[in-house]
Amino acid sequence: MATITLDGLAHSYLDAPSKEDDWALKEMTHTWRDGEAYALLGASGCGKTTLLNIISGLLEPSRGRILFGDRDVTHAPTAERNIAQVFQFPVVYDTMTVRANLAFPLRNRGADAAYIAERVQTVARMIGMEDVLDRKARGLTADAKQKISLGRGMVREDVNALLFDEPLTVIDPHMKWELRTQLKSLHHEFGHTMIYVTHDQTEALTFADRVVVMYDGRVVQVGTPQELFERPEHTFVGYFIGSPGMNLFDAELSGDRAAIAGHEVALGARYPLSGSAQLGIRPEYLHLGGEGLPFTVTRVEDVGRHRIVRGELAGTKVNVLAGEGVEIGAEPRLRFDTAGINIYRNDWRVAPEGAA
Repeated sequence: MATITLDGLAHSYLDAPSKEDDWALKEMTHTWRDGEAYALLGASGCGKTTLLNIISGLLEPSRGRILFGDRDVTHAPTAERNIAQVFQFPVVYDTMTVRANLAFPLRNRGADAAYIAERVQTVARMIGMEDVLDRKARGLTADAKQKISLGRGMVREDVNALLFDEPLTVIDPHMKWELRTQLKSLHHEFGHTMIYVTHDQTEALTFADRVVVMYDGRVVQVGTPQELFERPEHTFVGYFIGSPGMNLFDAELSGDRAAIAGHEVALGARYPLSGSAQLGIRPEYLHLGGEGLPFTVTRVEDVGRHRIVRGELAGTKVNVLAGEGVEIGAEPRLRFDTAGINIYRNDWRVAPEGAA
């Protein structure tokens, strides 16, 4: 296991990148702690898989270094990095049995036969394949083959890191939940450093200790699920995390107040800027009632435990979460809970005065 350090790392697929958009990964410096479970989260094309392939050694970065602990592995091949990687689509040996597939990484390293048998049995139980250990992989379903890939990645206990590149794409929804639970259990039991690439916020938030949110080739925030929800450091994090995502309003700031479409909103704190900015607030922190800003309801969606009220405030689309007992009314007003307000300029969060 190892601490993973990205030191001034950047990558371009072009021979001579000359402008910012030429870089698939913009320069970044981050340290990912030994033994933690990370999720790389972002939309397709944001650089997640590029970064994972650099960590695994399948790709050499254009700039910067990558360290495992104190060892510089920037130019080291994958075989020397002592990692296990599970890809989006299953990679199995069709002519081998499930047992032989799971045992392959251990046999390849000359592990003791008794240990191999014990470890294969343990992993097979975790992925629910004990009853098919002696079947050939050929003919198994795609999700069964992906479970073999997951098991083969998990069978070694001595790896520096376990890397997963959207491994549950071909798995049915119920099995996705089960395998995520098993991966978390494995992490808690053995303490491997795990990095899990996904575009699915549910997968990321339920799997990881810390989520690495990527946007346009940048890491825009690394944090716990709670930190990402309560204090998105970039407007993309607010939009991408949560369902529905964060509401954004153009605002004019002055001290501890903001004007939205000519209506004053208390911010609950003073900010070290004035003039044009964006006010971000999640649907959970907007409340409907007889006081506040004028709000036009366009649709109400009942999703069981609450309703999503969709509407507009001065031409801006707004989502509000309302409890089942909340009266919406014909002409509701919109009230902002100051506990949920974040202020942004140029898409980056601005901390209030006096904040730690």
